[in-house]
Amino acid sequence: MSNLRCGGAEKSLISLLQTIDYSLYNVDLQLFSLEGLFLKQVHPNVTILPEIEEYKYFDMSFSKAIKTGLKKGRLDIVFNRICAGYIFKKEKNASRREQRVWKYISNCVKKSPKKYDAVFGFLEKSPVYYAIEKVDANKKIGFIHNDYEKLEMDVAIDNNYFPKLDYIVTDSEECKAVLAKNFQSCKDKLRVIFNIISPSLIYKLAAEKIEEQFSNQLKIISIGRLENQKGYDFAIDALKIVKEKGVNFHWIILGEGVEKPNMLAQISKNNLQENITFLGIKENHYPYVKMADIFMQTSRFEGKSIAIDEAKILAKPILVTNFSTVNDQIENNVTGIIAEINPVAIAQKLILLIENQELRKTLSNNLSQLKLGTESEIEKIYKLIS
Repeated sequence: MSNLRCGGAEKSLISLLQTIDYSLYNVDLQLFSLEGLFLKQVHPNVTILPEIEEYKYFDMSFSKAIKTGLKKGRLDIVFNRICAGYIFKKEKNASRREQRVWKYISNCVKKSPKKYDAVFGFLEKSPVYYAIEKVDANKKIGFIHNDYEKLEMDVAIDNNYFPKLDYIVTDSEECKAVLAKNFQSCKDKLRVIFNIISPSLIYKLAAEKIEEQFSNQLKIISIGRLENQKGYDFAIDALKIVKEKGVNFHWIILGEGVEKPNMLAQISKNNLQENITFLGIKENHYPYVKMADIFMQTSRFEGKSIAIDEAKILAKPILVTNFSTVNDQIENNVTGIIAEINPVAIAQKLILLIENQELRKTLSNNLSQLKLGTESEIEKIYKLIS
């Protein structure tokens, strides 16, 4: 995995590591960078390997990387960082940029010294490529945590890698269908394994107290990286409409990301400063979800959203947009409200939820009756290994 900064795939990995039977398996965790909020939550039986030293040259500024590489006599790093710099500058799509830069990182990174029974590249792109090229293992398994097409990745690049995997794992049937369409030669390797989520652990963590004090206004909460994929721009424009209708609310956002400056400008333009609070990343975000009246996720696309599953476990009334995989998680008007992906539709559904307390109660009651734990998914992992 690249790192353990906040994200759905990172949370999924932590849950997987909490569930593995360590009487059966010894587990090493290779991070490219030893950083992230979830580092503290790695199971104590997991051996965290030293970070990949060469990777940091591709994660720092160009001038610093070149100076440091020259100082250490690593001309291979200097040359490949120059080549990568061209890709960083020219390729605007973040996913394709990471795909195309990998070959230059790979030229500098040594192979793992150990032999394994199985290796998991736990996220698309670099972690999968590393597992294929740098790790000696009997089984190689790659995880894709998103709708592949919505990431706008370069299929030709992955056609060089995916055939070398024994299995390709994704977290929803919709995402599996997308992969099957794009990688027909790998169809027999595709498997669906849901993110591992433990309701008992979530209930325990949600019971912890929080320091912040909030007004008695109805509280909406959203969790996720502040990136274009998550559709926060739609939410902000929708909340402008809600406010203009005279409906009171307070929106709490948990997450960090590159879109924050744009979001702040949009919030100011829409005169929503007093209605919105950014709380950044929290090591334990469950008490905030428990405190909220409505959970809102206005994504353009998702794989299988862990944040939605967590909100379901805490029986929160949920408003989501109609992204391609939403029906894998939400039944409209039964376990949540689905709005079309535009500000007007989101505002209409949000006003309905805010003003109709009985509807919120019904949605919560429906969710509370579901069995939502997925700890048994670990058996599918064991089966892949054996």
